[in-house]
Amino acid sequence: MTTWMRQWAAEAGVPQRQISSQEMVERCIYSMINEGARILEEGIALRAGDIDMVYLNGYGFPSHRGGPIWYADTVGLKKVYERVCEFHERHGELWQPAPLLEQLAKLGKSFADFTREPITVA
Repeated sequence: MTTWMRQWAAEAGVPQRQISSQEMVERCIYSMINEGARILEEGIALRAGDIDMVYLNGYGFPSHRGGPIWYADTVGLKKVYERVCEFHERHGELWQPAPLLEQLAKLGKSFADFTREPITVA
């Protein structure tokens, strides 16, 4: 399989490089964080913790990490945003930073600071 992949990459002009374990983790988790920010922006989830509950209980995200959104707050949104921007430059549109992630990072805030008032139906 490795030989075939290297041959395909050479034919397609895809440069080969070593990817660290850290980058692999970041690319997996930071994509979830970026998408979580979009989910909050769109009002699909009311609170950041709602997203974490789905990942913890529905997808088996490691509970000691607290969910991707909680993990983002522990790492710091500035760092997450900067790495998402790097991935965007390297890999294109798929990594377009979510506006909410950008806003919170630039304001020095966390997802825990984000609130959306519930809609009350009369």
